[in-house]
Amino acid sequence: MKILVAVKRVIDYNVKVRVKADQSDVDLSNVKMALNPFCEIAVEEAVRLKEKGVAEEVVVVSIGPKACQEQIRTALALGADRGIHVETDAMPDSLAVAKILNKLVAEEAPQLVILGKQSIDSDNNQTGQMLAALSDMPQGTFASEVKVDGDKVQVTREVDGGLQTLELTLPAIVTTDLRLNEPRYASLPNIMKAKRKPLDVKTPADLGVELASKISVLKVEPPAERSAGIKVASVAELVEKLKNEAKVL
Repeated sequence: MKILVAVKRVIDYNVKVRVKADQSDVDLSNVKMALNPFCEIAVEEAVRLKEKGVAEEVVVVSIGPKACQEQIRTALALGADRGIHVETDAMPDSLAVAKILNKLVAEEAPQLVILGKQSIDSDNNQTGQMLAALSDMPQGTFASEVKVDGDKVQVTREVDGGLQTLELTLPAIVTTDLRLNEPRYASLPNIMKAKRKPLDVKTPADLGVELASKISVLKVEPPAERSAGIKVASVAELVEKLKNEAKVL
């Protein structure tokens, strides 16, 4: 079995995001970038399936500027076998990413495609579902457990009513939730080995995909700061403020 994993370069989740002065976008200058946490979970799950003998090869793909190769190398250090970088300086939207991945799925013919359920920068939660529609493959989203048995994969999802388990016929697409696994840390020997693993570079034009986006960013602004709380002297005063000021009672 071959597994294809899509990963994205995002601002490190420990970094406080700053908005540009003209509010055109987020300021990326001198900001630490990292592998999207949900994508890291996807890589970990693919590597675990390989370690169990379920998969023979794990291929990692990322779309973006040349700097994305840093995150591909990180995934290779975590245990992936080879990488594909679709290089572009544009900022493709979810549909464009899904179209590129669909072309790679046709070329690579993986039995399983694993993606993070969303990226922590745009939070769209769209690419996996769009890819499933374009490739006409069954999908299991928000996976908290994945079991492969022959030509079937069982995906357990957390839903409002508890747990839901889906059985999909391979090839299939799975998007990962936080509780699927705990990603490992890359060891220094594996980081050194990752530098020698193959990494192919393509362009959207090579895949016959145009990146003309139908979505434009009008303005980016930070969330409003929370106002300071107040202290009340008694329960009666609390009830009075909840009723007359907050109007929640």
